[in-house]
Amino acid sequence: MTRSFFQIAAAFALLAGLVGCQTPMGVFERVPGKESHVYVDAPIKPETGIASWYGGRWIGRLTANGETYRQGDITAAHKKLPFHTPVRVTDLKTGKSVIVRINNRGPFVRGRIIDLSVVAAKQLGTYDRGIAKVQIQALREIPVMRHPNMRALPRTMASKHTQPTSSPPSKPRE
Repeated sequence: MTRSFFQIAAAFALLAGLVGCQTPMGVFERVPGKESHVYVDAPIKPETGIASWYGGRWIGRLTANGETYRQGDITAAHKKLPFHTPVRVTDLKTGKSVIVRINNRGPFVRGRIIDLSVVAAKQLGTYDRGIAKVQIQALREIPVMRHPNMRALPRTMASKHTQPTSSPPSKPRE
């Protein structure tokens, strides 16, 4: 009896693991271009604190995730957020905001919560001031549907709906 109990328990555990691995059957794609990304707030509490920017001697060096730091990228350093997390940084004085990508660790100065790249600081309007009081909110990207007015279709049916037809519509029989 004990052996059959463990076999049934193992079968339920396997079934539960497989149910968690299923993927949706919808047709989604990322539309190319700068404005194609749609973001919503992630379930992480917003932080408020001081932001600074970094550049100078860091240009051309490797960041914590292995990329080369380029001052022209809109990136930032944060102590805890995962790499490649999009973050909305809002200047509390001016109300301006910018979306940056986390690619480094820091800042390592007490009281500061995020280090912005040079371009991100210029877009936010904090470059000349050096530091600013900001609120940061981690975001998560959501997929953009190719045909938002259609229900999500299985891939086999979706390919029929997305292929343009080159022949004119047939005439009705008389």
